[in-house]
Amino acid sequence: MSDVRVIIQRDSEREERVVTTGTTAAELFAGERSVIAARVAGELRDLSYQVQDGETVEGVEISSEDGLNILRHSTAHVMAQAVQELFPEAKLGIGPPVRDGFYYDFDVEKPFTPEDLKAIEKKMQEIQKRGQRFSRRVVTDEAAREELADEPYKLELIGLKGSASHDDGADVEVGAGELTIYDNVDAKTGELCWKDLCRGPHLPTTRNIPAFKLMRNAAAYWRGSEKNPMLQRIYGTAWPSKEELKAHLEFLAEAEKRDHRKLGSELDLFSIPEQIGSGLAVFHPKGGIIRRVMEDYSRRRHEEEGYEFVYTPHATKGKLFETSGHLDWYADGMYPPMQLDEGVDYYLKPMNCPMHNLIFDARGRSYRELPLRLFEFGTVYRYEKSGVVHGLTRARGFTQDDAHIYCTREQMSEELDKTLTFVLNLLRDYGLTDFYLELSTKDPEKFVGSDEAWEEATETLRQVAEKQGLPLVPDPGGAAFYGPKISVQAKDAIGRTWQMSTIQLDFNLPERFDLEYTAADGSKTRPVMIHRALFGSIERFFAVLLEHYAGAFPAWLAPVQALGIPIGDAHVDYLEKFADAARRQGLRVEVDSSSDRMQKKIRNAQKQKVPFMVIAGDEDMANGAVSFRYRDGSQENGIPVEEAIAKIAKVVEERAQV
Repeated sequence: MSDVRVIIQRDSEREERVVTTGTTAAELFAGERSVIAARVAGELRDLSYQVQDGETVEGVEISSEDGLNILRHSTAHVMAQAVQELFPEAKLGIGPPVRDGFYYDFDVEKPFTPEDLKAIEKKMQEIQKRGQRFSRRVVTDEAAREELADEPYKLELIGLKGSASHDDGADVEVGAGELTIYDNVDAKTGELCWKDLCRGPHLPTTRNIPAFKLMRNAAAYWRGSEKNPMLQRIYGTAWPSKEELKAHLEFLAEAEKRDHRKLGSELDLFSIPEQIGSGLAVFHPKGGIIRRVMEDYSRRRHEEEGYEFVYTPHATKGKLFETSGHLDWYADGMYPPMQLDEGVDYYLKPMNCPMHNLIFDARGRSYRELPLRLFEFGTVYRYEKSGVVHGLTRARGFTQDDAHIYCTREQMSEELDKTLTFVLNLLRDYGLTDFYLELSTKDPEKFVGSDEAWEEATETLRQVAEKQGLPLVPDPGGAAFYGPKISVQAKDAIGRTWQMSTIQLDFNLPERFDLEYTAADGSKTRPVMIHRALFGSIERFFAVLLEHYAGAFPAWLAPVQALGIPIGDAHVDYLEKFADAARRQGLRVEVDSSSDRMQKKIRNAQKQKVPFMVIAGDEDMANGAVSFRYRDGSQENGIPVEEAIAKIAKVVEERAQV
């Protein structure tokens, strides 16, 4: 046996070791139970991989991002095996890992029931306990087709070798190189129990799956195309420990309670009527109040920062989006054209920037006018596939708080710095405080403009982002086609991350629209353009805040800031006068004069998450006072009327939570 020299990488430490030929990665990390795979020369490998001379080998721990993906993909295989043991006629689709879990698609005669999922999960537990080995073998295309002749979807995937997409999960099955099949092998007898076309890698055995649970099933088109057959998709989750699974399920339960679609119905804030269409919401009076307050505060802050308000129409001739390049790069996300004026194509606008460029270009501009900050609450329309539309967070019609700033090259860095600071401070005003920044750089397959312009824009954004002192995360290839961007990522009350504001630097649209201003020396000069959406969309931001606060908005945003609750009928008029006085100070106060008993009125107010319940009885009336009851059940008694109104007004003014 000859010697093989390998380097074992652990974080920044490198250990050189001499081993015999045939040594596996598992032997290198013997005793390290958390290591479930290896990274060799940057490629993920099974622990059964035999290391070669000169290779650098790094252990992949189950709790790492790659480790979690391997765990979840392995669990997806176990689920597919369980399905075919229980439903032998089921044909296999694709089973990739996804965020926090996995899924697998199946072609079956009828949808899975909740009872089916229980049976599948029980069968998975049996397979897990058997400790079947995941065994990799390389096959030719012809051999794979012969082995998988009864699996039509796998045969299609074999034909995609070299062009499989990450978007539909096909790349977990076939890559650009060799084809591999993973066998699930009985640990004791070596008997083949099940097999699947897969790139891997996988866990060593099914016993390495510590904790999993099946979540739900849904219908899904094969490879995401409405032209393909409808399959049944089962979603599951898998974690490195039972404690982590339990914590995840508790998190999901809390997230479900906060679901903005559920709260929107319970609190009578908005709806998405079927008669209007998927992804097109209407706001009810209470939701309308929250939205108006959000918009009014944003308008005031923008005016203080020197923005000027503009308005643009909802539709335009297609020629405008040819000039901007959106028809070349964005046509799939736009609604089909309407033919008007004897065959001229008109489009519902998917974004506002081309129209703002026309406003800039409506007359000659001087350097003295720059920076020119144009702002609009502009409603746009984007065609999203029905499978991705989700309440207010992924809609087909929504309103952007959209700004476009035109400035000189010399002003560019300072303007970006001011803009990012303004954006972060305004988000803090709405109650979001935990941020990091993401820098999206050029997609080499989808961009316009010169490499030099992109490099300058990217470096400028990087320097501006770093000045904020927040974590900066790279997003390679994530930029729009016209320029790099900074995205503000905000964490909500239960730790979920939401993309909020975006700031994009653009040298290209001013070129395409031939925008110019007159410089100090009289020459015609091209402005730099900054795209900036603070909320992203008002609808989406509304949903994020609704979930962040679990419907219990701070008083300044709450549709009803205080609700008068009389102990008896004799106290209604007294509270009506209180409400009138409060309303004269701009507060939103109502009185529950219904025939319900006081305790039911309190329960109703708690369900509606009203910040202040204002209670009055005989003693309060005699003393010219009221009592406060808060959302948490605590109470403050005998507050003089003027003092009570002043206290509510102060909480509203300070945007405080109660």
